Amino acid sequence: MLPEWVSLLPPWLVFGLLGGGVASVIAAGVFLVGGRLFPDEPAPRAERIDGSARRRAEIQRYLRDIDEPFAEDYEIGGETVEFYLPQRDVALTFDAQAYFRLERAGTYTVLCEHEMPVRALGRRLPFEVPTVGVESESDRSNPVQDAFEHLGVSRPATVEEVRDAYRDRVLSVHPDHGGSEAEFKRLQEAYATAREHASD
Repeated sequence: MLPEWVSLLPPWLVFGLLGGGVASVIAAGVFLVGGRLFPDEPAPRAERIDGSARRRAEIQRYLRDIDEPFAEDYEIGGETVEFYLPQRDVALTFDAQAYFRLERAGTYTVLCEHEMPVRALGRRLPFEVPTVGVESESDRSNPVQDAFEHLGVSRPATVEEVRDAYRDRVLSVHPDHGGSEAEFKRLQEAYATAREHASD
């Protein structure tokens, strides 16, 4: 038996609420079943735009500075890691899932967070690392300034100027116009950084 207050509501309102609830449950079910039957494919590693290109270059430079041989995009234990140190059996990756899987498999793995200064990598490695000269403030790369220079605009630039410079550069670096994926990714990263720091 329905509570007394329900009988005070107009029938059209009761049926509308019930119909809306049933329709919502059906729609949620369709999305749930569709997601299980047709899962999204993850983007290929080469097409991901996650800001790791600059971090990879820093790590490459650091490993060369400490004279440590390495292999890039190396497959080990069913996982592809960004760097592998074959003489030490050490893997370096940005992927947390790969990190945990490889650690469980017995490979010493270092998870490189994007915010981690590259000099901190030496403290995480399981072997003695030679001291590398500390960069002076003037030697350090300024990613914001680099982004503006890559787009060919000077600071301070407006959002519109950054957008226009990006559109001009896309015509020459986009893979459909003869450019490479790497150049296009670098341009997109520079655009995102410059847009964040552009003046209003």
